[in-house]
Amino acid sequence: MWPAIWIAWTCAFAVFEMIALANRRDDDTLSENVRRLFRTRTSKAGRAAFAVTWFGFSGWFALHILTETM
Repeated sequence: MWPAIWIAWTCAFAVFEMIALANRRDDDTLSENVRRLFRTRTSKAGRAAFAVTWFGFSGWFALHILTETM
C-alpha cells in the first residue's frame, strides 16, 4: 500500500510542477516557493538558513538510506 501512495504522490507532484513550469506564471513552482519561504534573494540569513536546512536534510537522508537507521 505505501509504495503505491509514494508513487502516486510523486506522480502528482511531477504533474503539478510540469503545469507550473509550462504556464510561466510567477511563484507557482517549488523552487520559487522555497526561495520566497527562505527569502534567498534578499536575505543572507535566509540563504544561510536554506543552506543549513538543505545540507542537514541531505546528510541525514543519505545516512538514513545507507545505514537503514534513524
